[in-house]
Amino acid sequence: ITEAHEQHRRLKEQAANVIANQKQTEMRLAKVLDELEKLNRNAQQAVIMADEASKSGDEAKASEFLIAAETFANQLISKESEAATLKELALQSAQASDQAKAAVQQNSRVLQQKLAEKQKLLSQLDQAKMQEQMNTAMSSLTEQVGEDVPTLDEVREKIETRYAKAKGTSEIQGMSVESKMLEVEQASVNFEAQARLSEIRSQLGITDTAAAEAGSADEAAPQEGQTATSTGDTPPA
Repeated sequence: ITEAHEQHRRLKEQAANVIANQKQTEMRLAKVLDELEKLNRNAQQAVIMADEASKSGDEAKASEFLIAAETFANQLISKESEAATLKELALQSAQASDQAKAAVQQNSRVLQQKLAEKQKLLSQLDQAKMQEQMNTAMSSLTEQVGEDVPTLDEVREKIETRYAKAKGTSEIQGMSVESKMLEVEQASVNFEAQARLSEIRSQLGITDTAAAEAGSADEAAPQEGQTATSTGDTPPA
């Protein structure tokens, strides 16, 4: 990849030089064409002025203008030759520039493909390392656990044993003296609460139905006993 980067850098530099040469050739050609146009105008003007001088009878001035026109014509011929050469060079440099650009683009695609391939390989390498680490961890875990892993039936049996033990402990605690004492205390509290409620009802003039029924039952019991006694004492007729 490093070599590919270096090759791409050199290729870009070469392409830049080719394009720069093309631009310079085009600028020289543009300058020569401007000079060519100027020489052409000067040559035409010299010919016109020579013709006007000849018509006016000033042959000396006409001769001078003709000499100037010939000089412009010679320069014009030279510039036309130079322009033709520059046009050919400009065409060649344009073709070379296009080829250089195409080469850079092609090499850039190749470089991108290599970079993508490198990234893919690095990703695969990372995945391989992760898989190897996972395999190592699983292998280590398997070696540590070995045959000590309990089965489902063994787990169920342990849970049921703990549950039964907890139930037994709860029943034993329910039979203890402390639990009975708590029951007695609770009954005493309930009795005091009922007595207090009866007192409040009496103050409010409300009949305590439960208390009245309990009193009636208590009175009925001795009366039944007395009746039975009286019946037993009566002599037979």
